Amino acid sequence: MAPMLEVLERPKPLADRVYETLRQYLRGGRITTGQPLQEAALAAQLGVSRTPVREALARLASEGLVVADGRSFTVPMLSDGDIEDIYALRFLLEPEALRLIADRTRGHPEVLAPLVGALEDMGSAHAGGDGAVFMEANYRYRDAWTALVPNRRLVRAIELYADHVRYLRAFTLDEGAVRGVVLEGLERLMTALAAGEGEQAAQAMRAHLERAKRILLEMTGRKREPASVAAG
Repeated sequence: MAPMLEVLERPKPLADRVYETLRQYLRGGRITTGQPLQEAALAAQLGVSRTPVREALARLASEGLVVADGRSFTVPMLSDGDIEDIYALRFLLEPEALRLIADRTRGHPEVLAPLVGALEDMGSAHAGGDGAVFMEANYRYRDAWTALVPNRRLVRAIELYADHVRYLRAFTLDEGAVRGVVLEGLERLMTALAAGEGEQAAQAMRAHLERAKRILLEMTGRKREPASVAAG
């Protein structure tokens, strides 16, 4: 009798890999607002044909992460109204997600270990003034708690709307005061999750999102001010 063989895992389609790569660049602020994203140039840089790049850009455009601009795509400049709309959705989604996972964290410190590690790394990066390392640990913290959410459709919605503003957050985390605010908010969230208190976790996330929205609105407002006004 022939031995039982395991089904081989198929590699992800190239378009999916290009999409994930570009989305990571967008999240990290490596692609800036207004920077043209052209099929031919991206294909050459990534070492692929234009077809998977075209498919990836179309997918990013359908999610609102890039917009068509003539023969290329760009990262859209968000208005105050856009930020308000995005955070209105985040206020609906993320506190409820934290409420759902609170029962899974009560009395199970091992479940929280990835969050604890990420939070410790954020604290060290903040103390060392390293915004890039802080941001990377911040992403790990978010990935750790979203991994605990049982509703994966809810997670996909959360990730989409968070990604709409993550490239802006990348620029704010270079400021020590902003990192301190973020760290304080996530420490409160951790305390609520460790206690398994769903309502407290939801309230901590609402407060965290409210502070994040205020910081982004202040930052985008400064960017839109004339140089003479901003300097004064």
